[in-house]
Amino acid sequence: MAGLIKREDIDELRSRTRIDEVIGEFVTLKTAGIGSLKGLCPFHDEKTPSFTVRPQVGMYHCFGCGESGDVFTFLQKVEQLSFVEAVETLAGKAGMHLRYEDGKGPDREQASRRQRLLEMHEVAGRFFAQALESEAGQIGREFLTGRGFPAESSREFGIGFAPKSWDALTTHLRRAGFTDEEILAGGLASEGGRGIYDRFRGRVIWPIKDMTARTIGFGARRLYDDDKGPKYLNTPETALYHKNQVLYGLDLAKKSIAKTKRVVVVEGYTDVMAAHLAGVDQAVATCGTAFGAEHVKIIRRLLSDDPTGEVIFTFDGDAAGQKAALKAFEFESLFSAQTFVAVEPDGLDPCDLRMRKGDAALRELIDGCKPLFEFVITTAISRFDLDTVEGRISAVRAAAEVLTDIRDRNSLSHYYRFVAGRIGVDIDEVEAAVRTAARQPKQNRRPAEAPARQSSYRDGPPPPIAPAPSSPATPGPGHGPGPGQGTGPGAEPGFAPSGGARGPGSASAGEVSDERSIEYVYDERPDVSNLSAPISPARLKTEKGALMVALQHPEVVNAKLFDSLSAKAFEHPGYRRIQDAIKQAGGLGAAGTAQSKWAERVLDAAAEDLKPYVAQLLVTPLPVIEGDGIDRFARGIVARLFDYDLERIARELHSRLQRQDTADGAGQAALLGQLQTLEQHRARLKMLM
Repeated sequence: MAGLIKREDIDELRSRTRIDEVIGEFVTLKTAGIGSLKGLCPFHDEKTPSFTVRPQVGMYHCFGCGESGDVFTFLQKVEQLSFVEAVETLAGKAGMHLRYEDGKGPDREQASRRQRLLEMHEVAGRFFAQALESEAGQIGREFLTGRGFPAESSREFGIGFAPKSWDALTTHLRRAGFTDEEILAGGLASEGGRGIYDRFRGRVIWPIKDMTARTIGFGARRLYDDDKGPKYLNTPETALYHKNQVLYGLDLAKKSIAKTKRVVVVEGYTDVMAAHLAGVDQAVATCGTAFGAEHVKIIRRLLSDDPTGEVIFTFDGDAAGQKAALKAFEFESLFSAQTFVAVEPDGLDPCDLRMRKGDAALRELIDGCKPLFEFVITTAISRFDLDTVEGRISAVRAAAEVLTDIRDRNSLSHYYRFVAGRIGVDIDEVEAAVRTAARQPKQNRRPAEAPARQSSYRDGPPPPIAPAPSSPATPGPGHGPGPGQGTGPGAEPGFAPSGGARGPGSASAGEVSDERSIEYVYDERPDVSNLSAPISPARLKTEKGALMVALQHPEVVNAKLFDSLSAKAFEHPGYRRIQDAIKQAGGLGAAGTAQSKWAERVLDAAAEDLKPYVAQLLVTPLPVIEGDGIDRFARGIVARLFDYDLERIARELHSRLQRQDTADGAGQAALLGQLQTLEQHRARLKMLM
């Protein structure tokens, strides 16, 4: 077995790798405050982005589901890899040679099963591509040319050819060092009474790739008349390939989708090729299955649930195309983006349209799309005979069922007029039918999945007061909001500050200088369910803010001042535990300039149940904007926390003074002197607040 990867190589790779670029291959990220990016979480279904990435710190955290970690953790979870596999994958992309503790890297026989399958698919893809160029591949080249795809287009999309042989591929893979078990596990062969044989034979082959352009399966089209198999044949379900979670062409389309906020869903491999070659480079297609809920999640993450985004479905104009459009409409309510449909009047699919009328005709089809609601309403009405009273009544009722699902109330009046005009009735009749349909149960109407309920902890629950004896990632009883309680420190970013900017040097935890571009990230109401005495919201804002700047920007914090803070400076026990983790990591004086290494040291020092809360503080955006001065905010927030501690000491001294024997003049004088010195310190601190 290979040895452990050397720690210094892991640190070097982490510093070389931009976490936002790695995550950006799976999630569309947008700027969300200074040094922060935000997108839809890839680990749970959500409509409001709560997945935050801090490139400088090298961390991510989801305030919806609590997932957090560094670039290695992300790759482990999203790709189902081990830690070593994640490191090796990133090292391969960075072109970095890894060293192992025993001087020996992973050998081929003991490499991960998943990585072996990926390697095998790359080998198979090259085999198919070479076969297309061979003499036997002439039939495949003729088919592609006949569909409008010359040789250069086929190479661009990695198209190949499976020879009409029972064992051409399996023999090639065996020679490359892959076992029969691996070939079967990858779905590249089937098993019969005489052993294994090629799954794809005498077919044009399309490589199906994941979002990071790694081949995970193949789609194949029948070429020979004596082939009694299905016209299209895909890879079966494997450890790599899950047809309901794959969109063909996504690796090529993702950048254009993120840029234009448009996705074009077509029906087949050749349709994707035709669309891209015609300039519609946002085209993707499902692979051997109908469009479904998992595909919706992929598209939503790419569009970041932008309400101005567009999802355009293209379908044939025949009955099957109409059925497919109605099937897609079942998921319309799951999109925040606007949905459209483009149907060619003569029933031509995008590939045929491009062949007969050219690239411009295909672009015009997409640009001339109509709202999906309009298409579905028209289809519903067309089922009835509008020349009869009964037909018109039934058509109004059918259209009303669709209209009740329109989310944009402002567009309803347009659709009322549209339906009334199509059927030939008064608008009042349509409105009355919609009101009636809205009051009725939806069991006979299309299902509309409710959006995932968001936790009230938009910014995460407070850190646990003491180490949890059970699940380390779950706060213990009472750490969440109970009936009538608030949401706890760091829980609610849901409001913007109402005050304007103050003069220089007066920024505090509760104010910022530009409320137009900041999402205020502190909570309003503290969680006091486990505390003997309530803590003021302002105090909790200060405690959280001080820890945030200490973790995110230790270089701008007065390390000597922060490290000298008493544990009693933090009233919330959870924050006190995080302060202790910072001390265990060496304190701010030992933070250095590499933020990612500092964050890693603090996380290593924190107890397991505390790590998710440290991660929250590491990625939560500070309430400052670019150029507004993180250093000024840091000075002010730490000074305010120090002032709270001095105020606590002053209260203790006053209490002692009240209890002091009046006859003890020297004792009283000493206490008064201490109070005077304390007030002088506080006066100097206030200049920083």
